[in-house]
Amino acid sequence: MRVILMTGKGGVGKTSVAAATGLRCAELGYKTLVLSTDPAHSLADSFDMELSHDPIEVKPNLFGAELDALRELEGNWGAVKRYITQVLQARGLEGVEAEELAILPGMDEIFSLVRMKRHYDEDEFDVLIIDSAPTGTALRLLSLPEVAGFYMRRFYKPLQTVSAALRPLVEPLFRPVAGFSLPNKEVMEAPYEFYEQLEALEKVLTDPTKTSVRLVTNPEKMVIKESLRAHAYLSLYNVGTDMVIANRIIPETVTDPFFKRWKENQQEYKKQIHDDFLPLPVREVPLYSEEMCGLEALQRLKETIYGEDDPTQVYYEEKTLKVVQLEDQYSLEIYLPGIPKEQVELSKTGDELNVRIGNHRRNLVLPQALAALQPSGAKMEEDYLKIRFAQAA
Repeated sequence: MRVILMTGKGGVGKTSVAAATGLRCAELGYKTLVLSTDPAHSLADSFDMELSHDPIEVKPNLFGAELDALRELEGNWGAVKRYITQVLQARGLEGVEAEELAILPGMDEIFSLVRMKRHYDEDEFDVLIIDSAPTGTALRLLSLPEVAGFYMRRFYKPLQTVSAALRPLVEPLFRPVAGFSLPNKEVMEAPYEFYEQLEALEKVLTDPTKTSVRLVTNPEKMVIKESLRAHAYLSLYNVGTDMVIANRIIPETVTDPFFKRWKENQQEYKKQIHDDFLPLPVREVPLYSEEMCGLEALQRLKETIYGEDDPTQVYYEEKTLKVVQLEDQYSLEIYLPGIPKEQVELSKTGDELNVRIGNHRRNLVLPQALAALQPSGAKMEEDYLKIRFAQAA
């Protein structure tokens, strides 16, 4: 299955681009699903038809769906939700309040990943196009498998083992005092099963032959800056970007003096997009005179972006992470376009290297060749953060 993630700052037009990409894939004979994981769904508006949690046929070979986080929660997290509700009710909360609080913040983001993994495993579709949440939320999604792994390996698995051993001894004393039972095996195993799904999905997301991100941006200063940061953070999580789509460019045919300054600024920002994202291919999309709603409008958008192209091709394969052997040491090279060295924080614990940029962090499990070595220096060169490893003095 080919997976294409559309992301960008909120309001740049990524939903329309995702729908148009799905339309082109379906025309080429691929059975295609466009899945919206954005809590503020607008995919149904783009197709101009009702969609639901389950895939609905839009036209031959093309299906659409909008994630219902509550349904995913009940199907994947029902036992845990019921246990948390029981605990909260024992502490005096009413039924409805307890049930609402049992849905932990960020669960909808996690379930969108689980939904992606399920479609990948079922292999019912040839192409899965994800209309993802705006960049900040999407990046948190991509970091979940690694962050979850950090806590699961160090804390949860040992706790699970201890809990299973002590439950028969502690339960008779615990329930009369607390008013609720200790978590049973089903409740304790659910989070780890979740983690295993996320870990398996990470291998799909970081395989550039299977998964690509397409960044949708506008020729505006703030939007370009966020897109550049997103490109760097995606590389940090080892997820490759293969195309940038510059949307809503005012056409030359617009001669109204009101748009004169807008057009001049856009000319400057268009050049910046091409220069800053080089060598990524950039496709330009004009500002249309009507909304991109309905298949007829999406047909025009599809032709503008792809023409006769096959959208499932990998337009550019980024090498986001590589290890280079030097004479007497190794260099770990991470592609971080546009990030100054001063913004990068590094630390090593055991066989893990912690890389932090702002509030984005990645724990890299080092290859065996590097795990026994110590970082001996780092520099930014040609958009790569090059970290040298050598034997400790």
